[in-house]
Amino acid sequence: METILTLTYIAFCIAIFKIFRIPLNKWTVPTAVLGGVVLLGSIFLAMNYFQPFTQMGGQIYSTTPMVSNIRARVVSVEVEPNKLVHQGDVLVRLDDTPFKAAVVQQKAALAAAKQNVLVLEANYKQASATSVQALAEKDRSQREAARYKKGYKRGAFTLQQVDDKQQTAKGAEAAYQAVLSSENAAKAAYQSQIDGVNTSVAGAQASLDQAQFNLDQTIVRAPTDGYVSQLALKPGVMAVPLPFKPILTFVSTQDPHEFVGAFRQNSILNIRPGNEADVIFRALPGKSFKAEVTGVLPAIAESQIQASGTLLGTNALKTHGRIMVKFRVTDDISQYALPMGTNVEIAVYSGNLEHVAIIRKLLIRMKSWQNYVYFDH
Repeated sequence: METILTLTYIAFCIAIFKIFRIPLNKWTVPTAVLGGVVLLGSIFLAMNYFQPFTQMGGQIYSTTPMVSNIRARVVSVEVEPNKLVHQGDVLVRLDDTPFKAAVVQQKAALAAAKQNVLVLEANYKQASATSVQALAEKDRSQREAARYKKGYKRGAFTLQQVDDKQQTAKGAEAAYQAVLSSENAAKAAYQSQIDGVNTSVAGAQASLDQAQFNLDQTIVRAPTDGYVSQLALKPGVMAVPLPFKPILTFVSTQDPHEFVGAFRQNSILNIRPGNEADVIFRALPGKSFKAEVTGVLPAIAESQIQASGTLLGTNALKTHGRIMVKFRVTDDISQYALPMGTNVEIAVYSGNLEHVAIIRKLLIRMKSWQNYVYFDH
């Protein structure tokens, strides 16, 4: 942009000299040069500070590495490369034979667990009935022992008979305690629950859910709207969860109009969310589009460190990272069918020195016409 403005000033001076027939001498030429240095220098400094511009910009989009959750062989590839698909559409089918068998096996185990609950219920009821019977026998033996003891005092029974009845009562008490323990064990087995479900049934249901989940993973579906680019997957390839090896990369088309520009750190004071901006695409010469600043990233990537056994050295502080600023293009650009990740150049208007902003707007539109001229090497 500086070159364009300088050439414009030179052309203006030449026109003034020609139109007004100003002679070229040691006064007029230095005056024009010095005036240009002062005027252009002031404009350059004001524009760079209050209306920052960057050539380092582009669209950022996210990709999803599709990694299989199971180990299975690819049976068919349903997706076509670079063709838009919708969320939930089938991308790849894996061999589901062993997983179907596992689901059938776990369904049988769940049915057996439910049947076993009925058996446990019957056992518990039987133990309860036996416990009631043992309790009645214990009470009868104790009453009989008490009756014999009173009769012994009146001489109706012998000491041996009284002792036999007491021993019988003790045996009935022990039998009742044993039966009661069996009843409690049967009750615990029958009433053992997790979230209101018998533990054996809950365990079998969990195994069935896991088997069903694995079966569902044999169909790889699109996580969002998007497409698969550079598709190399073919039937017969083994998909594995580990080691981490994606079978394809899915490109999401959600929020496709988010752009990022890298500005010099000097510009951060005059870039705020909500500032207006102009964007030009190298792919669209002669056109400019309105945009809006949506955010300023709070970190500079070049200065990041991670926990390791290496100390931070001075070389790590010699980096000159730029401020990353996010933009949203407010004009409609859908008609141009631009590829995702296209490059842009961005000018931001801080709202200060509006007359300088007008010059920046003119210059960025003039620069967009420069994109018609390029040379392939």
